[in-house]
Amino acid sequence: MIYVTGDTHGDLSRFKDPQIKKLGHGDTLIICGDFGFIWNGSKKEVSVLKKLSKLGFTIAFIDGCHENFDILESYPTETWNGGMARRIDKNLIHLMRGQIYTIEDKKIFTFGGGCSQDIDFRRENDWWEREQPTHDEIMEGIHNLEAADNSVDYIITHEPPAALKECLNVDVLQRLELHAFFDELIKGCEYKKWFFGKCHIDKHIPIKFYAMFNNVTPLK
Repeated sequence: MIYVTGDTHGDLSRFKDPQIKKLGHGDTLIICGDFGFIWNGSKKEVSVLKKLSKLGFTIAFIDGCHENFDILESYPTETWNGGMARRIDKNLIHLMRGQIYTIEDKKIFTFGGGCSQDIDFRRENDWWEREQPTHDEIMEGIHNLEAADNSVDYIITHEPPAALKECLNVDVLQRLELHAFFDELIKGCEYKKWFFGKCHIDKHIPIKFYAMFNNVTPLK
């Protein structure tokens, strides 16, 4: 079974959630960005990643706005379930931007990255410009979707579509090319449900949109 949850921000206690503890061999947990366990490369962090990789199910995460992209991008890329990915450890996978993965016969389009709400503070401390998707990454996503006849089962992103931010009480601080891309996805792509993180709330916005945080939702 495939499950989706929201930002984990390096909080190991999230994996003690009763819903997650039920996952077993063959299951996949997808995290909607801000994984947060790849941050400083310390011995403690390496040890935690080893623990996560031994949980018995696959943890697959898209990147968010709070990742150390210098470390994340040091991992080599490979083809995983039909899309490009980075294997962090045995059962720990980074799902890259603009890719389509086929997991348990379900087509899943992923697009991480976004814009930090606290960018002014973090710019001088722990901010990476590569949190914001590039034009080339967006074009690759468009190309991959066209190859799939603009039809997938699920869309998983970190940023919500800009059109939803009023429903979420989130200010649009910066209009990104990414937002225009998402607007086109809403109109031109067929999909069952769209999941996103970032907002730190669990909320269903009818009909197809799901803000994810603590909930662990199966993709049926």
